[in-house]
Amino acid sequence: MAQTHRTGSMRHALRREAPSTVGLLADAQDFAVMRRYRTFTFDDHTAYLQQVEGLLRALTAEEVHTTVALFDPEEYAEFCTATGLDPDSADSRTRFTAGIAADGATVPYTGQPIDRLVPLLINAAVCRATLEYATMALAEAGECTDCGQDIGAASFDRASRVLESLLDGAGAGVHHLVCSIPTEDETLLAVLHAENGEDPGIRLDRMEGAAFVTVLAAGMALESPGGIVIRTTVPDQDDRVRGWRLQRGRPLPLTAGEVFSAYCTDAATGDPVPPEPGVDYCAGYAIPDDDLHH
Repeated sequence: MAQTHRTGSMRHALRREAPSTVGLLADAQDFAVMRRYRTFTFDDHTAYLQQVEGLLRALTAEEVHTTVALFDPEEYAEFCTATGLDPDSADSRTRFTAGIAADGATVPYTGQPIDRLVPLLINAAVCRATLEYATMALAEAGECTDCGQDIGAASFDRASRVLESLLDGAGAGVHHLVCSIPTEDETLLAVLHAENGEDPGIRLDRMEGAAFVTVLAAGMALESPGGIVIRTTVPDQDDRVRGWRLQRGRPLPLTAGEVFSAYCTDAATGDPVPPEPGVDYCAGYAIPDDDLHH
């Protein structure tokens, strides 16, 4: 009996050290696609999400580190075709989920309710796709005809320094940054949340930071007429909004009037929009010249 108990304890200890990945069908449309498979036994998306949340809680209760991965039915079908696996199989879904845990969009589960987890996962997927597209644009930028320098690499270095200067200039508070870069195929959009508090250093999400820098670098390399906006929140103060436009790869500060106009104009119709209460529309600040040299 003692040996059996000890064996069970050892297995439980190993279970805690074996990470788990759960593939999640985030929206009802993807869920409906998976229902064509006989071995996928769920028939209601809401009930499915509730069951997933229950599984995640159970794994957490067992002290198992769990990652949630976005399950894409189209990519799953392509995976099965490429590997010769039967798509109507739980084992095939498990193999696909293991693959996207390494290469796809994931979010660590830390007890978030499912209605918070789903948007986080979708945002991670969008962030990853944007990062991949911007990385490709940098890789295809080529070399400078004057100096022979790799344009993509130089632009990435510049964008990293510019982001650092933007956050330093923004001061204390919680910062919400948006970088928008129009390209021939689509508009690249990167969102970054950062916090500059009393502790040394600026806290930000690594993936969001990488995507922001890469998108900004793509705008610099392509010399695209993009833009950057920072919204700063400090307790007991009005939010401050500042903006910059990209001109030939350089972020130039907007005036307070230009920031106000950008925020208070409907992008689709061009009609004026009432200013948001509790918001100060401020001029952007200059980025030091040293950060723009390459």
